Amino acid sequence: MRIMRNQEQWQAIIEDQQTSGLTIIDYCQQHQLSTTSFYAVRKKLGLSSGNFVRAKITKQIEVVEEQSAIVVRVGKAHVTLPSATSATYLSQLLQEFA
Repeated sequence: MRIMRNQEQWQAIIEDQQTSGLTIIDYCQQHQLSTTSFYAVRKKLGLSSGNFVRAKITKQIEVVEEQSAIVVRVGKAHVTLPSATSATYLSQLLQEFA
């Protein structure tokens, strides 16, 4: 049996889907709605999402950029330091070489 819904009911359904975190297909399946009707009513009401795409983070990763080591060369000698060496320490080291 087909259920007839008015504009206010459809607007509430569309807003509920948008805040649910579910895709339209999943939402319609869970609520026994026709996806065709959902899209048609959404367009008719002017509630289409436009270019907005709801995204969900499924896995968070940390991007670590490898930084080059600091190399200080004086004559034939060279000192290699980690890139995280403090400016204060580096300054003191350079003063010793001078």
